[in-house]
Amino acid sequence: MMENILKIYIFAQKPRIVTGILLAFFLLFPAINSKAESFRTTVEGSIEITSDKPAGGSASLGINSSVLIIMGAEKRFLRGIEIELSAPQIWIGNRGAVVMAVYNDIDPKTAAGVADMDGRRIAFDPLPNKLQIVYQIPLQQSHGLRTTPYVTVPAGVTPVETFPLLLRLMPVIKGLQEEVENMKFNLIVRPILSDEGAVKLTVRYPQQLRNRPFTVLIDDDVITSLSDQYVLKEGEHHLVILSEDYRNESRSFFVERAKILDLVIELQDPTPLIIFEGPQNAQIFLNNAPIVRNREPVPVEPGQHEAKFQIGDYTIIKTLNIQRGKTYRVVLDIDLTIHEED
Repeated sequence: MMENILKIYIFAQKPRIVTGILLAFFLLFPAINSKAESFRTTVEGSIEITSDKPAGGSASLGINSSVLIIMGAEKRFLRGIEIELSAPQIWIGNRGAVVMAVYNDIDPKTAAGVADMDGRRIAFDPLPNKLQIVYQIPLQQSHGLRTTPYVTVPAGVTPVETFPLLLRLMPVIKGLQEEVENMKFNLIVRPILSDEGAVKLTVRYPQQLRNRPFTVLIDDDVITSLSDQYVLKEGEHHLVILSEDYRNESRSFFVERAKILDLVIELQDPTPLIIFEGPQNAQIFLNNAPIVRNREPVPVEPGQHEAKFQIGDYTIIKTLNIQRGKTYRVVLDIDLTIHEED
């Protein structure tokens, strides 16, 4: 009944009054239809949205036409999508003449040219009298998106499972100027990224110590499955590996927004190592046993050890307290010191 009364009243009025009536009607009845509806539209093309393409995609969109918005494979770090419509100058002064409708649960999911489609309407708004119009559609419950004088955020959350979306422009008054009917909007659709990324750990073992137990902690949280990607907030994080069979590891790493970091961990034999350095003519002894001068680290057991350097009649001896999983560098420096006296 309301629809019939509205039609009769519209045809009795002047175009400017009609525009005001339609605008008021859309504001009073924003949730037009939450069920699926059938319609015919001209599909101009499609834009794919994925978190690894932050620039998004673009298309040209006219009145009485539409564009499909397709969800790409990488969608984990999306909290919403931004729809930006840029209008030509002729659009100024035609407020209320065109509405934007967005549908999800589209059938068929792929279409080109003129198509009969079914979909559930999730947004339906008169285009404002601006040359740049921005909408942001939330995809997560805790999206943090807000309507401002520059951005409109429809109520509710659109699950990624209901993609693709169909964005459609439609005139709502008759008698538009021909140049208005033929004008084109530039459409840009880009992802709104969350402030998260992920890390994927790859662990490599010493040949002689394969598959021994160890514990991985990231920011003091125990990682139970190394086969999974671990989602983290953007920024710096700390990793620790604890084991009785490998050397303990401690390092920092940085996670970028919407990026996956491949982090390779080389587990090391925990046997302590000593590296000796000294003059070429020096004799080196460890626990009174001579050291072969091949510059290779010398494996030792934890505990106390005695290092001795001998050059001619000059001998220096040091006691080393060696700990498990550590590497020590023992260096003999011979320097010449000159003091000036008055």
